Amino acid sequence: MRRIGVALSLAVVSLAVTATSGASGKGGSLSVVVYSTPKTVYGKIIQAFQQTPEGKGVSFTQSYGASTDQAKAVAAGLGADLVFLSTGLDVELLVDAGLVDPKWDRQSYHGIEANTLVVFAVRPGNPKHIKGWADLVRPGVQVVTPNPFSSGSAKWNILAAYGAERRLGKTDKQAVAYVQKLFQHVVSQDTSGRNATNTFLSGKGDVLLTYESEALTSRAAGTDIQYVIPRQTMLIELPIAVLKNSKSKELANAFIRFTKGDVAQELFAQHGWRPVNPKIAKKYASKYPARPGIFKIGDKLFGGWRAADKKWFDLKSGIMVGIERSVGGPAGS
Repeated sequence: MRRIGVALSLAVVSLAVTATSGASGKGGSLSVVVYSTPKTVYGKIIQAFQQTPEGKGVSFTQSYGASTDQAKAVAAGLGADLVFLSTGLDVELLVDAGLVDPKWDRQSYHGIEANTLVVFAVRPGNPKHIKGWADLVRPGVQVVTPNPFSSGSAKWNILAAYGAERRLGKTDKQAVAYVQKLFQHVVSQDTSGRNATNTFLSGKGDVLLTYESEALTSRAAGTDIQYVIPRQTMLIELPIAVLKNSKSKELANAFIRFTKGDVAQELFAQHGWRPVNPKIAKKYASKYPARPGIFKIGDKLFGGWRAADKKWFDLKSGIMVGIERSVGGPAGS
């Protein structure tokens, strides 16, 4: 397991956005630690839960931030009853810390609460004519993506780039070389997916590698953001898990069941996420059509998060440490 710095955890705690709702608290309380993007929809889901018999009177403390930083902070002592993070790898970090049950992915929908895709956000009218992965490494194209050592979104983006090249028939060596070339075009690596979006919206870069859900969330907030779904892209599976040391496990599990039920899944779908609940997914099939080029972290190409992490993000031997050093980017800590 990676060494977790207390200073980092304190920084994450101080930067986290914390809010409390449900003043009475007669129904108990829950502390939820969540990755940065779904802040708006999660607030709505919490409010909907508080309108149910199980959720009546329940108060919530909410913390939002870069997924990997959030996981490290919880491992270092940030209080939480449950976590909703952007990669299974970040949940596994908490498994290694003894805070989450190793069988967390045996719950309904394999522990996944919602899905999304890696997409390309582009400037209005798509002036650089971005359609596929090859367009990102054309001369003059500037790319924005988060820091892979703090952001789960960034990890998905990197694996999507590699996986797309492999699905297009490239060898491992050729696909890794593509990722190297892609990062020569990266002009900003913010700490989180949400911060990367803000940087892109401020005018930096031609393309933002991001979640489909993030692009749709920004559009719903009134931002004229356009995006392209490349023919080959990755399904982003977003996990939720209860902390073993939670004093409110029964309530936390009730909330998780609610988040996978019709009401919460409808809210996810309305706000840009692909539902895992089959009933709601069918209802929104036209908004979120199935695509033949979608691949997953569990595919043989990656072998799951543990294998992908060792190959790509290990701080001593991972491919991304070398790539980041070669381009003067963050090399992890």
